[in-house]
Amino acid sequence: MKPAPHICFTGSAAIDGKRLFAPLTLDICAKQWTCVLGPSGVGKSTILRLIAGLDTFVDFDGQITANDAQSLSGRVAYMAQSDLLFPWLNVADNVGIGASLRGLQIDTDRVAKMIARVGLTDHTTKKPASLSGGQRQRVALARTLMEDRPVILLDEPFSALDAKTRAEMHELAAELLSERTVLLVTHDPAEAARLAHTGYIMHENGVTRMEMPDTAPVRDYDDPDTLNCQGALFRALRGDTPS
Repeated sequence: MKPAPHICFTGSAAIDGKRLFAPLTLDICAKQWTCVLGPSGVGKSTILRLIAGLDTFVDFDGQITANDAQSLSGRVAYMAQSDLLFPWLNVADNVGIGASLRGLQIDTDRVAKMIARVGLTDHTTKKPASLSGGQRQRVALARTLMEDRPVILLDEPFSALDAKTRAEMHELAAELLSERTVLLVTHDPAEAARLAHTGYIMHENGVTRMEMPDTAPVRDYDDPDTLNCQGALFRALRGDTPS
């Protein structure tokens, strides 16, 4: 795998002449987690799709560059808000689908280990219709982690999980993606406070970079610095001014 790059996203976007997001710049640091929070409809998911090179149906005026001057094509794994599982495939086949679609041999041992890491070994042969929303999301996460790409784009990947499982998946994702460049879109200030090296609040006028704790992720959820950061992010999202 090639080294994970530093990515600079800069520009604005519009839909049918109506501005989606104002000119902004995101520095997405190499081998770190960058989190973007903000209200629904401000364009967070669009940024992920633009970086991934997917259709967005927006007019984008800007550029996306990597510090190694190489194309990001083929270097990105993307997990969308919807799990996008193939309903006719079981859990194991969904997790290994990337290799299958590329005409490669599926590493069944690695698939089994990844399924075990997300706690779904007992569900390996089940189809998506037999799974809960949180279980489906864990399958989608395992599929993304299987791709082993230097750039990982995550769109609310833990939103359907209960609190215990969410904390466990934070820790698993941070462990397995420690050498990757990760951009996470989330609505959860607590999640960003635990995971992010760099945090941004996205709003109609662009983005505001937020101060994150000096300690390395994954941070303890009850650590005072984590809780203070969570509170600051929540106040920023609400537009509150600290007293």
